[in-house]
Amino acid sequence: MPACAVLVLGATHVAVANGAGATPSKISGSTALALAGVIAPLSPTLSGAEKKAVAMLFAANADIPYKKPVVVTADKIVCRAGNVDITLRNCEVTFGKKVRTVNGPTANEIFATEALAGIPPDGAAGSNFESLSKLSCTIDPNAIRQKDGSGADCTFQPGN
Repeated sequence: MPACAVLVLGATHVAVANGAGATPSKISGSTALALAGVIAPLSPTLSGAEKKAVAMLFAANADIPYKKPVVVTADKIVCRAGNVDITLRNCEVTFGKKVRTVNGPTANEIFATEALAGIPPDGAAGSNFESLSKLSCTIDPNAIRQKDGSGADCTFQPGN
């Protein structure tokens, strides 16, 4: 999905990320589904059925056969976009001891979705960074099927 489409998905459901506080930030609705949707394919802990369920929900198909809630987690996500080398886009997504590195369009989708979720960018020489830790998103297909805005909730800590 193009990054511009990700940005439009849930602008009304954004919760502002806390600064350095210990309280987790929370997002819900379409923004939470978008964040889970871009991270789920990278997860080594989700089953194929769980990944497919999240992908179908994120692709606007609420009537899916999968019925159980899916919990999408990541220990840390750090994304970088170059503002001097404008071709540079990468994200490192940490799941326990496993680190997945993605580049290009996939990294751009994660970076844009983090921004949508209220993760503030941090600048460094030639780059912009966004990071979060302790991501936990619960995606409930049964609630989403009701089409009342419920069924997707995420908590996370900004940066670290």
